[in-house]
Amino acid sequence: MLMLITYDISLADEGGATRLRHIAEHCLDYGVRVQYSVFECDIVPDQWVVLKNKLLNTYNPHTDSLRFYHLGSKWRGKVEHHGAKKAIDIYQDTLIL
Repeated sequence: MLMLITYDISLADEGGATRLRHIAEHCLDYGVRVQYSVFECDIVPDQWVVLKNKLLNTYNPHTDSLRFYHLGSKWRGKVEHHGAKKAIDIYQDTLIL
């Protein structure tokens, strides 16, 4: 299933930069960065449970924001890309993680 993960981590407090880095690292373990704070993750439900728990245990609910968009397994007709930054087809392109 394709999950779109977006986040906004506050840098106003001392731990913000660390949380921002850790959130990005967690997302990179499971997906591809498509914009600075946006990741596409094609994962199975078991992996999603693990990733979601990592993210929820990392962010600060009082200052940060996480959004999860469940695009499911039939996402191809739901995603459209225009402009710079070539879109990566996770089924056709070679990914090096």
